[in-house]
Amino acid sequence: MRYSTGLLLVATAATLWSLIALAIRLIEAADTWAVLFWRSAAMIPVLGLFILWRSGGLVGPVRAAGWAGLVGGFGLVLAFAGAIFAIRTTTVANAVFLFAASPFLAALLGRLLLAERVRPVTWGAIGLAMAGMFLMVREGLSLGMGPGNAAALLSALGFATFTLALRWGRLADMFPAILIGAALSCAVAALVSGWQGGTLAVPARDIAIAAGMGVCLLSFGMILYTLGSRVVPAAELTLLSMIEVLLAPVWAWAVLAETASRGTLVGGAVVLAAVAINALAGLARPAPAPSPDAPWRRRAGGAICAPGQQGRKERHGCPGT
Repeated sequence: MRYSTGLLLVATAATLWSLIALAIRLIEAADTWAVLFWRSAAMIPVLGLFILWRSGGLVGPVRAAGWAGLVGGFGLVLAFAGAIFAIRTTTVANAVFLFAASPFLAALLGRLLLAERVRPVTWGAIGLAMAGMFLMVREGLSLGMGPGNAAALLSALGFATFTLALRWGRLADMFPAILIGAALSCAVAALVSGWQGGTLAVPARDIAIAAGMGVCLLSFGMILYTLGSRVVPAAELTLLSMIEVLLAPVWAWAVLAETASRGTLVGGAVVLAAVAINALAGLARPAPAPSPDAPWRRRAGGAICAPGQQGRKERHGCPGT
């Protein structure tokens, strides 16, 4: 695959993901758990067929994911549910800017749990991102958006947990773990909905939007991103993924006439600046050669799994909200 083709695929994936927040806002009757259930249910066959096509089997790759895949899957449950709730209870701009902090949460967790080295420039970027998040969360509390902000941060933590699980288990392929996450999301959504007295029998329009999100925006976007990431350096992937964060508030403004507050825009700009600084520093650093005892590094498709080669939103290791 040519580099220009890889760029186009990754940019297209980020653009698809940028439409997820708008799609969630267009759902009328379904609550968070119903949206999570139907979206995840639609993802399962698409992800399963892609794994089958690429690996020649389904059970083997899922079983090979092991405990790391299970931990990552539960991380995605938190990430997906938190993102849906956040987008419905705070502004789209506020939610997606807070999601963008996930790579820094992954770096902190990696340092604490896996003893991974964090570069000095990344520590500086983490401090800058925390300042931006403080600006957004402080204003959100004064505007009554505290629960939405908290959910967005929990979602970012869930994506960071997913990314960390991939690195911990040295999983070269993220798709079996995402499939596990989708299946767990369905189960958790059904259980919580029943416990709360809710229902999954929502209007057909809402089911169609949620399923369309799962198939066209999330799953198809992940496939495009994975294919393109094979020829695009990790730091460039991070920069390209910012297309999602920049476009999502634009769609909300164009279709829903939703505007962002000054605090959200300033705080979001600070967070994105931190992401860009960290990514640009990665561009200037020579890529580490894979060690002979770590063949998984060579198999990893681009930046998804290998430490020091983090790709999009390590939030997203699994992209998209």
